[in-house]
Amino acid sequence: MAIDDDHDILKVIKANLELHGHEVETADSWSKARNLIYTGQPDLLLLDLMLPDGDGIEICRSLRKDFPKLPIIMLTAKDKISDKVIGLESGADDYMVKPFETLELLARIKACLRRVSPPEMDSIAVIGKIKIDYKKRFVTISGKKVELTPKEYELLCFFVANCGEALSRETIRKNLWKGSHIYSWSRVIDVHVQHLRGKIEKDPSNPEYIITVPGAGYRFGD
Repeated sequence: MAIDDDHDILKVIKANLELHGHEVETADSWSKARNLIYTGQPDLLLLDLMLPDGDGIEICRSLRKDFPKLPIIMLTAKDKISDKVIGLESGADDYMVKPFETLELLARIKACLRRVSPPEMDSIAVIGKIKIDYKKRFVTISGKKVELTPKEYELLCFFVANCGEALSRETIRKNLWKGSHIYSWSRVIDVHVQHLRGKIEKDPSNPEYIITVPGAGYRFGD
């Protein structure tokens, strides 16, 4: 999630991050952002230091109490060392001065997410003909590389981590679409499952891996 009172900056951040596979919610004030954050905690927060209805430093301190593990990158036009120190001491994980390059922002986001992500139990998982290399984010079937979008990869890893369990759409939503509002009638999850099946199943109409469980959701494997 990105919070900034500059709508142009929000548009640029959203467009560039979504281009690289991230899902981005935006808010131009703390009051709007607060409702979104407490409704569904985002994976990471880009927080402007100066908002029309709140001080970024105080907001960061408050969030750190309620969400101790939430990665927060502070965005600001202030480039003094003292400002950076105050920002980091308030609980921010990183600090970026505007204007900034998208590639640097992406690198810092990746670094923050890597710090809070739990380590994989194994570096490689093999299920049938599917092989997942977690360190390289590399998926192959019968030795042939499969090109997955970031969300398809996350969905596959979530299925594998819960192999054999019936997973409801709500469970999938809470784990993979934490900061997004997906309504009960939305087919976003089903569409992603359909796309994933098309890439990993020999016959998507008669799936071997992602099995539909009537009235429940999906189950991966036996």
